[in-house]
Amino acid sequence: MAPSLEADTDASTLDNTVPVPRPRPPAPPPPATAGQTICAATAKTGPDPDIPLISARLSGIRHKILVLSGKGGVGKSTFTTLLAQAFATNEDSSVGIMDTDICGPSIPKMLGVEAETIHVSGAGWSPVWVMDNLGVMSIQFMLPDRNAAIIWRGAKKNGLIKQFLKDVEWGDLDFLLVDTPPGTSDEHLSVNTFLRDSGIDGAVVVTTPQEVSLLDVRKEIDFCRKAGIRILGLAENMAGFVCPKCTNQSEIFRATTGGGRALAQEMGIPFLGSVPLDPRIGIACDYGESFFDNFPDSPACVAFKEVVRNVSRQMGLDDKEVLPE
Repeated sequence: MAPSLEADTDASTLDNTVPVPRPRPPAPPPPATAGQTICAATAKTGPDPDIPLISARLSGIRHKILVLSGKGGVGKSTFTTLLAQAFATNEDSSVGIMDTDICGPSIPKMLGVEAETIHVSGAGWSPVWVMDNLGVMSIQFMLPDRNAAIIWRGAKKNGLIKQFLKDVEWGDLDFLLVDTPPGTSDEHLSVNTFLRDSGIDGAVVVTTPQEVSLLDVRKEIDFCRKAGIRILGLAENMAGFVCPKCTNQSEIFRATTGGGRALAQEMGIPFLGSVPLDPRIGIACDYGESFFDNFPDSPACVAFKEVVRNVSRQMGLDDKEVLPE
């Protein structure tokens, strides 16, 4: 009877003069890196049941646009506000702004609705309507005090963003602009994840002309490509200074490496336009007034409308219908 495999490996049947090789114990696994620990802690256990609810809630919104910046201080939230106001100059368009800059919610101030609160009904949370065709949702409306700080970690921020997307009753909108904090953080990943199924038209990336801003914008563009977010284009803010007296422009932030236009060409993305710095923009935002209503002939106003037209073309829309002359 042929010996079985088990008998062959039984030490009692072997010649003790012949050394029996023993397998080496497995090497211990290397210690987990910080990134692996975070990923393991946040690993999904299954499909998020809220994603279909978000898609259903946002089904009446035709176009969703992210507004991003690599660096703080480039005027991204101001740019978002003015883009929304520019879209809303067409009375046939309905526009919304979702403020996901949780720790720095400045958009309600710029729209003159800082003191408003959220109304909750059976249909959901109602956005605050600045005018008949322009609404906004922000954590600012939930704070007990206008100066109260939001001291939250990522999980709470992500939870609020999901609640904004799932519970706010926008109704039918033509455009929803999502203002994000600077950089590439939890908020950006959450917005992209939550909106993926309902569809994002793309991102408008905002920069200023100097290289210290462009350096971080390159990282933002890389983030968009890795996250699968289409880049509608790069917009250059504060590109020159408009004198409020004579409307002549002068360069104050010198584009030492070619500015936004050169970067867009380098990175192979559309260039949406340059908007000069007009001190009256700051005044209008401080008082919560519409810059477009107050100064329709400003070079900055004209430049913003050109950016809107270029964004519209990137989304395959007729820019003359989006923003009639």
